[in-house]
Amino acid sequence: MKQALDRRLHAFRPDLADVSLRGQVDSQRFVSGEAARVGRPVAALRPAPDADRGIDTELLLGETVRVFDRKDGWAWVQADQDGYVGYLEESALAEPEAATHVICVPRTFLYPQPELRRPPIAALSMGSRVQTLAEVETRGTRYLTLADGTALIAAHCLPVGEALSVDYVDVAVRFIETPYLWGGRSGFGIDCSALVQLSLSMMGRAFPRDSDMQAQAGTGIKRDELRRGDLVFWKGHVGIMEDERTLLHANGHTMTVAREGLEAAINRIGWLYEQPTGFRRIE
Repeated sequence: MKQALDRRLHAFRPDLADVSLRGQVDSQRFVSGEAARVGRPVAALRPAPDADRGIDTELLLGETVRVFDRKDGWAWVQADQDGYVGYLEESALAEPEAATHVICVPRTFLYPQPELRRPPIAALSMGSRVQTLAEVETRGTRYLTLADGTALIAAHCLPVGEALSVDYVDVAVRFIETPYLWGGRSGFGIDCSALVQLSLSMMGRAFPRDSDMQAQAGTGIKRDELRRGDLVFWKGHVGIMEDERTLLHANGHTMTVAREGLEAAINRIGWLYEQPTGFRRIE
């Protein structure tokens, strides 16, 4: 009897599946997929090729994927960074390119040239990956230029492989007041589990995308052991402990990333989602 697989993390359909799943799933055809990268600032990943379907997660500029299928303007892909599977608009894909830098501030602008007085042509989120060619200066401001001549503020970029902080909570705090967005995973809109994942990724640490996956990571602890960096889980929700008494989380109550006393959060959330389901320490 074949074991049930999570469609979020395994690419399989009756007609097509990832070749690595041969023998685990029944499918008409198995493929290895082709390499591609995300070519727009933020691309929504959905459970079906339908723009009216809700967003499962988002992929950021420069993140890489394997493409298993392209049809009717949609691409069925698996993200390399966390293994998430879904459909995105085919127009969001670009040819592979080795990134040199990652955006290290919640949001920044892409300019048509190294000149901050020019109207920006795009806005990029923390975690976006770019290939830069040179560093130039205009009136004392340093820029990194891309192959097409566009430019980013150099101080808003970090070399790939270099950690932004040794403390991922320090990264998460930078998203305070960022709007809450179900399925969001960027500095323009983010959900509870993406706040955890994206903050950890800026330390070079891979972490699962959804809260139920994250609840299996790390080590279980007791409530009275909570300290900075520990995670508190409810059914369908996760928050980060900023200190022993303060929870930092993207939430649908304030519709932002916000601080909240843990006791107040437990009492407020309890009427709908009951008590916390667990506490985890990630080290």
